[in-house]
Amino acid sequence: MSEFQLKSGDLVTAAYKSGEYVGELVELYPPRVAVVKILAVLVHPTQGDLHHPFAANVPLFHQRRALAYGEKASAPLASVRPYDGEVPEYKASLKKALEEQISKLREDTSEWAQRSLVQLKELQKEYFAE
Repeated sequence: MSEFQLKSGDLVTAAYKSGEYVGELVELYPPRVAVVKILAVLVHPTQGDLHHPFAANVPLFHQRRALAYGEKASAPLASVRPYDGEVPEYKASLKKALEEQISKLREDTSEWAQRSLVQLKELQKEYFAE
């Protein structure tokens, strides 16, 4: 276990698949799992196949959505850390994380990056359709 004590109700950061989030700790299942209620997005999930990262020629190139506001996720306990900042508003945090990922991928000319950009732009339309 870690050097800090976590309890239900604590604000935490947690990694889930390839995204990173701010959330409220709901339950702990040591030594491996923490259930976290999602409040904000820090890093948008990476597109593609998690088992073949950065590979474009895979049988299924996954479109990976960010976890939704209030969604509960079982995050690896090793990825959970206390969070002491102000929690950003969910929609604004999602937009920022998505724009940061798109910006990074625009600099990458690989086939994986270009396929990822297509997926992220589709998600952008879905997330922010009014």
